[in-house]
Amino acid sequence: MFYTCSSSCQNPSHRHSASSGVSGLFSLPRQAMASAGASKRTPSPESLSGKAIKRVSPAKVVDVHCHYLSPVVGAKYAHLQPAKHDATAVYATELSRQVNTKQIQERGPKFNQVEVRLKDMDKMGVDVQVISPAPIQYFYFTEPVLGAQISRDINESIAMVVDQRPDRFVGMGTIPLQDVELAIQELEHAVNVLGLRGVQICTNVNGKNLTDPALKLEKFFAKAESMGIVLFLHPMGFSQGERFVEHYFNNVMGNPLETSLALGHLIFDGVLARYPKLKILASHGGGYIASYWARMDHAWKARADARTVIQKKPSSYLEKIYFDTITHDAQILGNLVDRYGAQRILLGTDYPFDMGEDNPVKLIDSVGHLSAEDRKLIKGGSAMKLFKIKA
Repeated sequence: MFYTCSSSCQNPSHRHSASSGVSGLFSLPRQAMASAGASKRTPSPESLSGKAIKRVSPAKVVDVHCHYLSPVVGAKYAHLQPAKHDATAVYATELSRQVNTKQIQERGPKFNQVEVRLKDMDKMGVDVQVISPAPIQYFYFTEPVLGAQISRDINESIAMVVDQRPDRFVGMGTIPLQDVELAIQELEHAVNVLGLRGVQICTNVNGKNLTDPALKLEKFFAKAESMGIVLFLHPMGFSQGERFVEHYFNNVMGNPLETSLALGHLIFDGVLARYPKLKILASHGGGYIASYWARMDHAWKARADARTVIQKKPSSYLEKIYFDTITHDAQILGNLVDRYGAQRILLGTDYPFDMGEDNPVKLIDSVGHLSAEDRKLIKGGSAMKLFKIKA
């Protein structure tokens, strides 16, 4: 396996090709975006004799939770003022807004420059990033046709990044969930044409739960299951955040609460029962519900109004979810692994946001009771299988 790492990579397991890493911006001309996904992936290396070499390679270190902020989309649709629809910006103090503005300014190159991103990946010991859109670029608030066009622009730009570094990047896209038919169309294009491995979806659509009948998303969940792709569940603050304004609570507490609420509805409203093969990856360690599952089970046993749809205890459906490692604590992460198994826990960083985990490998290694096989699965083995990443 050859790695086109940045010039800073010191990983002895990487055998670098003769050419050095290529620097450049994610923001290329629109012509390049339009052709994203058309190029072929790098073929497997062969021996000098021309015969393919069979190797048993160790699992790569894969980051399943990291974000890309498209500068093309940001500039093209700035007039829509997406921040006005971002709960973490709406329900925030002036200080929080200033800190976030400064964060974007200072970390801008991490979002937009390939070489900067590669260097950071090398420092963190990450071989592959599964990049997904920054939540600020959901655009569910727009008219559906416009939302579909914005989703296409974002997905093409992500595919373009992947095609620059297919050995280091895998992509997930976005879809216009405000219209189920357009969402399905864009899902098919993102996966079948652009080669993306899944889509990131918010925990609600303009304040409506994902299971709200008005959204008619049943067809979408059925399609996602039949395609076998990953749905990355990622919040954008708590949608009713009047009590979450101070201390950046709309992110600190609101994000895990939103994820918990979304998973709760997917479970109790029967989506996971009807589509048992649906592949859902829950961000931020699954929020609060992942560790406080027993209260759900108790309610399901004790109350008729908590078992109106599902026939099995709620935690049995939760066990089918994948969770990232963004827990910020070894004991919490260890509990997550103990409850759901290493095959369901995937390394994540939330790169390049300040609420992310800058040393994900160290966090996993600090969970003392894990076996070597468990660590291998969490660091990348399970992600390689889920996202179909070649060794």
